[in-house]
Amino acid sequence: MKLETRNPKLFPMTSDLSREWNESAPYWDKYRDIIRAMFMPMTDALIEDAGIAKGQSVLDVAGGAGEPSLTIAETVGPDGSVMCTDFAAEMVEAAKAAAARRGITNITFRQCSADSLPFADGTFDVAVSRLGAMFFPDPIGALREMLRVVKPGGSLGFVVWRAAEVNPFFSVTSQVVSRYVEPAPEEPDAPTAFRFAESGKLARLLKEAGAVDVRERILKSDIAAPVALEDYWEMRSEVSESLRSKLAGLSDDQKAEIAREVQSAAAPYFPTNQMNFPSETLIVAGRKETV
Repeated sequence: MKLETRNPKLFPMTSDLSREWNESAPYWDKYRDIIRAMFMPMTDALIEDAGIAKGQSVLDVAGGAGEPSLTIAETVGPDGSVMCTDFAAEMVEAAKAAAARRGITNITFRQCSADSLPFADGTFDVAVSRLGAMFFPDPIGALREMLRVVKPGGSLGFVVWRAAEVNPFFSVTSQVVSRYVEPAPEEPDAPTAFRFAESGKLARLLKEAGAVDVRERILKSDIAAPVALEDYWEMRSEVSESLRSKLAGLSDDQKAEIAREVQSAAAPYFPTNQMNFPSETLIVAGRKETV
């Protein structure tokens, strides 16, 4: 029986988030190869901790423009399958196009919300979400839904950001932009990138949702990709809806000054004129109890 876990108070956020991610989809598609390289260590860690193996059926929730779904599809091989979901229609379309270009056929796509998954109980061997759980409008509802559609004994895995202070990919730009646009106060449980930065927070929710054998570890890795220092700000400001929104209210002179300041602040992370930021994420995993 499907659990009804949606919180009506959270419904207004879903339309706003859907619009924001739909507007971001063209940029995530534009930089997809770079983004894939940037987050590959996290994808590898997710595959390892969730126990994804050949022949399995895997659900990727908030799969965005296609990663890590496409990499997982290669991991499970032709005898396995991946269902890539996202609540933003444009992201789903971008993921479909990427799969077609790469000739990956053991993957299907569905637009849906994480807290209302249109799949039967016990459909998948594994359910994962890489850098998506922070944006679930109803996190506990989404976790219960993911557990519902996983087979008894099946596993769940998540990657979420630790604090901005240990992720200069974010802090370098935010410190510069905050001198021009005053940061808005954030609620602790607002759907933002650092919602689950606190150690144990997502793990506690996963246990509350009913998962067993819940574990958490810190992944220290590099956000590295073939991006030159002079191109970094353009990519960073296009991919981020938050930055695009803040920049929209500034003059051309202010935008140019921000670009200069960001390039100067980011220079230490481009030792050979190639992007290489240290990063820290949390890998959280658990499994559905065997009946």
